[in-house]
Amino acid sequence: MFTGIIETTARVVNIEKENTNYHFTLEVPFGNELAIDQSMAHDGCCLTVVKVDKAKKQYVVTAMDETMLKTNLSTWQVGTEVNVERSMRMDGRFDGHIVQGHVDQTATCTKVVDDNGSWRFYFEYDPKNAPSITVPKGSISINGVSLTVVDSEPGMFSVAIIPYTYQVTNFHNFKPGTVVNIEFDVFGKYVQRLLEQYMAANKQ
Repeated sequence: MFTGIIETTARVVNIEKENTNYHFTLEVPFGNELAIDQSMAHDGCCLTVVKVDKAKKQYVVTAMDETMLKTNLSTWQVGTEVNVERSMRMDGRFDGHIVQGHVDQTATCTKVVDDNGSWRFYFEYDPKNAPSITVPKGSISINGVSLTVVDSEPGMFSVAIIPYTYQVTNFHNFKPGTVVNIEFDVFGKYVQRLLEQYMAANKQ
């Protein structure tokens, strides 16, 4: 479980393909603190640490074919900057919102607007990929970043980014055409599913 509060960014330093699996080696400032079997969110996608090189502050995670198909990991290259967050601690403040690290689908950045001190990012996604729901002032995770929805329409939403978030996450790399991972609010997904079941039951 994660909070969507990004600790820092990691850099992809190596990619190896083995059958349908991809092994990503990343370098991160706290790499010497990591341990094998530790869960970490990478652009909002929960992956398990399988190897650690504490001296180089590097570690390896493996993504299976299913993960590659449903996330933006297929766009990663050597040098790609990735938002990372270690799993949340139970003895601290919960500053973001509940993020499972289970990416629902990808979205594409369509527009970036400079609001003279902040930025407004617009995204489009396939609304047919259930569950897919946003509401104004609701929560959404974009590349693992816990954010508040501003505009909300079927298949489209926007978020506002303050300078701090812009600088410390990979949002500063976003431009029209950038593919990102999105995770819809878990409570919204449950409500949507319950409503679908209720509607289906009342049609019979």
